[in-house]
Amino acid sequence: MLLIDAHAHLDNYPDDVVDRILEEIAARRILTISTAMDLPSYERGQAIASRCNLVIPAFGVHPRNALAHAHRLKELKDAIERSPILGEIRLDHCFVEDSTQYPAQRTVFEFFLAAARDQGKIVNLHTSGAEADVLDLLTRYGIRRAIVHWYAGPLDTLYALADRGAFFTVGVEILFSPRIQTIAREIPANRLLTETDNPDGLEWLTGAPGMPAALEGVIEKLAELRGLTPDLLIRTVGENFLRLVQDDPWLSDLRTSILERESRPVKARPAD
Repeated sequence: MLLIDAHAHLDNYPDDVVDRILEEIAARRILTISTAMDLPSYERGQAIASRCNLVIPAFGVHPRNALAHAHRLKELKDAIERSPILGEIRLDHCFVEDSTQYPAQRTVFEFFLAAARDQGKIVNLHTSGAEADVLDLLTRYGIRRAIVHWYAGPLDTLYALADRGAFFTVGVEILFSPRIQTIAREIPANRLLTETDNPDGLEWLTGAPGMPAALEGVIEKLAELRGLTPDLLIRTVGENFLRLVQDDPWLSDLRTSILERESRPVKARPAD
């Protein structure tokens, strides 16, 4: 079974590192969703994804960029329509402390949720201190297929999101945080995914940029906390991801191609 990195930012790696990153993804067979924070990062993510068929580019606008996009939403439509997954999108009432930016965040977030509803797309999101608001909006827009990245909020909201069909990623903070370890134990087994948030997730915690191999440490620790072998955890996460994308109109070939990859090698293509 392939490893699953359900939330990364491959566009944030310097040009001279990208070949190495893609080689590592191919060698370790890591299916990677590369999320974006604005239009330029999505375009770079698409270019990187074109060189490795294990990378899925996703388009989103990060809350830090919401103020610049809230009055230019029409400019986002083309990228939204091209992107098979929408993310990273979120409300952020934790790391963005200026509350005057919250209305713009909400405008952009709801624009993406409406598109996800209308186009039948998965959303890849973060809640960041706005867990109850995100739950309310997912309910209001009828979004049932969401990847909740790096959840750190209340457990009761986690359970409510899971009841709505959300999947939850566990990433590198599980190596350091008792709080995240508690949350990782509480995620329902059929809603569990893994991630790295590379390269920034590990860099935020340790000062060193994360590499794809960091996912293996996440898997080992998560398996230990949940009383599983790493192989069983990998299989559980892989089956969860396959179920998430099953019958997805924008990822119609992905399930078949994932299964085919299990029986053949994967190679990354060098830059031209």
